[in-house]
Amino acid sequence: MKKYILAVFVFLLSLGTAFAQKSEIGAFVGTSFYIGDLSHSTIFSECGISGGVVYRYNFTPRWALKANIIFAEVHASDAKSNGNYERNLSFKSPITELSVQAELNFLKIYNQKGYNRFSPYVFAGVAVFSFNPQAEYNGKTYDLQPMGTEGQGLDPSKKEYALCSFAVPFGIGLKVNIGRFVSIGAEWGMRFTCTDYLDDISSTYHDNADLRFKRGDIMANLADRSPEIGGAVHEAGSQRGNFNTTDFYSFCGATVTFKIGNESRVCDIKHKESVRHKLGRKR
Repeated sequence: MKKYILAVFVFLLSLGTAFAQKSEIGAFVGTSFYIGDLSHSTIFSECGISGGVVYRYNFTPRWALKANIIFAEVHASDAKSNGNYERNLSFKSPITELSVQAELNFLKIYNQKGYNRFSPYVFAGVAVFSFNPQAEYNGKTYDLQPMGTEGQGLDPSKKEYALCSFAVPFGIGLKVNIGRFVSIGAEWGMRFTCTDYLDDISSTYHDNADLRFKRGDIMANLADRSPEIGGAVHEAGSQRGNFNTTDFYSFCGATVTFKIGNESRVCDIKHKESVRHKLGRKR
């Protein structure tokens, strides 16, 4: 999946070379966090690292279209984020996101001397992302989706979830043009996803004895980790997560982009060539 996302992003960059006068390319680096069953409402809780590549095409001083490919990790645990210590679940997941976003600057922004060089902005768009929830057990890391921790594949009402989904990015930022060729910025964006399994938690517990018999001790232990802290095994059908809500994840960080063929510089070149042509005709 990551190869396909990278290929699409390279294709978008190749299109941008045809519009070099208004294009920017650069990097994003920052933090990432998640909101879901293991972290209900606390923002910037248990932050991970995120980074990636940014391409921006400026249609006007107010409107721009941006494409991102961002790599990140999110993680959370009941022990740190919730008072629900009895459940004792935790996860981490790598994320690879490809998104396209429209940006609206509150102020007109230019890269020419004597004109406004900064503006706050808002953005919204669409994204496709891949993820892979994992958990550590006895010093080893296990992929949770193939295990069917909530009985996927055993309970006919529960289907195996996909490791690729769609999201709606939205947020705010501030950008500043430095000279003709460099732009720096700060940005915070949320991602409303179409999955409730970013953390491998969504609905109810499956019968733990059935999991142990059909899939082994490790899978059963990862599905219900209450016994690790002295709790009892949950009854089949008892609530494990909230299936009425989907998960969010977020990126917050800084961007540095470089102009590809500055527009005003191109205009200056055309003006000089025109002057030289007229002088040559007079001679």
